[in-house]
Amino acid sequence: LNGVPLRRMNQAYVIATSTTVDISKVSIPEKINDAYFAKATAAKAKKSEGEFFGKKQAKEADKDRVADQKTVDAAILDAVKKVPQLKNYLATSFTLTKGQYPHEMQF
Repeated sequence: LNGVPLRRMNQAYVIATSTTVDISKVSIPEKINDAYFAKATAAKAKKSEGEFFGKKQAKEADKDRVADQKTVDAAILDAVKKVPQLKNYLATSFTLTKGQYPHEMQF
């Protein structure tokens, strides 16, 4: 919908709205749980001078995670399409200007 990857989000970065989407019929794969979102820890090796100043390699997305993302997106987009204008509402960027407070707004 808006390019947001499947990840766990801190509630401090989320604004609650009165908009509801019926996701009771959406099936999420069983493997998507707390362990799915845990960071993989790798043993840190001491870097040599060449590695320290060299270019960093870009991380590539795991093919399984990309497939999981597409599965979840398809299921949720079907639920979003059932609510009129919700797709456009979610795609708009949210900004605040001076004097606007999110806790005083009603969405």
